[in-house]
Amino acid sequence: MKYIQTVLILIAIIAVSSCRKDFSTIASSGKLEFSKDTVFLDTIFSNIGSSTYNLKVYNRSDDAISIPQIRLENGITSNYRLNVDGIPGKIFQDIEILANDSIFVFVETTIDFSAVPDPLYTDKILFDSGDNQQDVDLVTLVQDATFIFPERDPITMEIDQLTLDGQATTIQGRYLEDSELTFTNEKPYVIYGYAAIPANKTLTIEAGARIHFHDNSGLIIDDEGTLKVNGTLSDKVTFEGDRLEPFFDNVPGQWGTIWMRAGSKDNELNHTVIKNGIIGVLVDSLGTAGVPTLKIDNTEIYNNSSFGILGREAQIEGSNVVIGDAGQASLAGTVGGSYNFTHSTFANYWNNSLRTLPAVLINNFFVFQNDQGQEVAETRDLIAANFTNCIIDGSNNVEFVLDKLDGGLFNYFIENNLIKFDDFNNSFVNNNELNFNDTTHYLNNIINGNPDFIGRFDEDFRIGGDSDAINKAKATSISIDLLGMDRTTAPDIGAYQHIISE
Repeated sequence: MKYIQTVLILIAIIAVSSCRKDFSTIASSGKLEFSKDTVFLDTIFSNIGSSTYNLKVYNRSDDAISIPQIRLENGITSNYRLNVDGIPGKIFQDIEILANDSIFVFVETTIDFSAVPDPLYTDKILFDSGDNQQDVDLVTLVQDATFIFPERDPITMEIDQLTLDGQATTIQGRYLEDSELTFTNEKPYVIYGYAAIPANKTLTIEAGARIHFHDNSGLIIDDEGTLKVNGTLSDKVTFEGDRLEPFFDNVPGQWGTIWMRAGSKDNELNHTVIKNGIIGVLVDSLGTAGVPTLKIDNTEIYNNSSFGILGREAQIEGSNVVIGDAGQASLAGTVGGSYNFTHSTFANYWNNSLRTLPAVLINNFFVFQNDQGQEVAETRDLIAANFTNCIIDGSNNVEFVLDKLDGGLFNYFIENNLIKFDDFNNSFVNNNELNFNDTTHYLNNIINGNPDFIGRFDEDFRIGGDSDAINKAKATSISIDLLGMDRTTAPDIGAYQHIISE
């Protein structure tokens, strides 16, 4: 017992001695150096916290120093928050830096747009005072926005959840009011939770509008609801996350999806950019026979952590569509349906994780567990899978798969496409739907040609002068490419006419 007590006493002595300052300091002489003279906190939305930015403060002298004071020029009223060498606050006293050493200052901010006179909000970090005072500028641009968010129960403080098909769900969100059914380009929209379009209502999004989603947020078009996105070549409509800092430009999975539910109708996406979600667009059900659930034109979908477009027994018609990187498939048309794409580019060079699905996957079934726990596959009719003048490419060896299960229709026609399909290990040798010599289903396709993308890892899928897609497209009514270039004569395969580098 005495031995244990002795050990504990020794440990306590060592702990106390290790905390004792064993160096002396001199006062700072105003010769600090900084990793930057201005900290730009990039652009933020009103009342949304920024990322954390850092500033390194160097003591280049051979003496340990003490800085009498570090503070924000605007003091405790400042909208900036500091953390100096691990201590949070806005005013700090006697901050020590060892000889030839440094400390970190971390900076964050949250700003109410309505409470500041200028959207360019600034302050300074002041080091020391008098003749020894040095400073580093802080600069942030704050944007006003229209915020759409669910209500919170004042008693339980629980956030409202959507009711779909008469059933309560765990999806946080609410239905849009009639006064909210037009999104303009006057200022950005920031959506928390899921904003839902009710039955027999249409959300119209005007050219140039910018829609930003918070984490776990998105847009739902309910049964009998409609979405009309009316972007133009010069004023595209953009859907992305609500973090505006450059670091988040290409971070996938920042928000949920645009979900066109079963029974939604006449949805249109024109000149739209959708990026950095989980599923760019999720489309359910055939809807009215012969009328697409979704008509999508001149639209770019990039960098989604699961799918660019996931159709489930859906009817989708697209032209001049570009779908880039996705963690699973750029386009998945599943559980049958109807999929018609002309002059589109599906190019999946996802490199954030292992991708097992091809860039384009089409099937006519779904798998579920029955009451006995057995896995059961059920088929649906694939009414059409028609691809004309499309590029289907990516970093996998096989980027196009038709997966048929007997028991339903399976109609498809693949014409004048450039397709990457290098089945080097014969995994699909017995798949009759992937017989490119079958002229009843395949015509004038180029297998394993060179698309010559301008910047495939930067999701720039314009084609260069060495592309095998040049002049190989079939003439169609889609006579203008995604960038407004004429393709009436000698059209190229894909969403873009080729570029000749100077």
